Amino acid sequence: VGWLGRCQHLVILAARWEMSAAITSLFSMAHLKTFLWFDGTLGEALDFYAKVFDSFSLHSADRSGPGGLTVGAEFSILGYDIMAMGWPGSPAFSSASSLFLSVDGQDEVDRYWDALIRGGTPGQCGWLTDKFGLSWQVIPVQFGEHTGNTDPVKSSYAWTAMRSMTKIVIADLFE
Repeated sequence: VGWLGRCQHLVILAARWEMSAAITSLFSMAHLKTFLWFDGTLGEALDFYAKVFDSFSLHSADRSGPGGLTVGAEFSILGYDIMAMGWPGSPAFSSASSLFLSVDGQDEVDRYWDALIRGGTPGQCGWLTDKFGLSWQVIPVQFGEHTGNTDPVKSSYAWTAMRSMTKIVIADLFE
C-alpha cells in the first residue's frame, strides 16, 4: 500500500475512532479560512453575527472555557468560512485587516452598515469597526460602476465623493 493508501486508511480509522473534525481535516485537501481571535467575547460575537446575517451558519462551538466561555468556533457568513478563538488576552484587531462585504444597492448598504455599526465606530470610505473591534468594508457593487466609469470626469467625481463618506451613499457617487 502506497502513501495515498495509507492516508486513506488513516482517514477511515479516524472516522471509526470518531476523532474531531479538526483532526480528520488534516488529511483532506488544503482549504483557506480566516482565523479571528476574540478577546473573551466569541460567544457574544457569534450571537451578534447570527442576528446581522441571515446566512450565518454555526458549524461548531467549544464552550468548555471557564463558566461556559466559548473558546472556539467554526462558522460561515455568506458562505465564507471563519474559525475563531475566544480566550481572553488576544491582541486587538486592526483596520489593516478587514472583512470586505460586497452588497447590491443602497438598501443592502444601509441594512448591513446599520446592523454592524451598532456599538462600533464608523470609518472613512465605507469602513467601520464593529463593537468587537473587527473592521468591515461595506461596499456596493455600484461603487465600482461609478469609479470605473470610462468618462474620467465622472470617475474622478465618484472617487472624490467616496473619500468624504463614512457609509457609502450610491446616489452621491454621481452628479
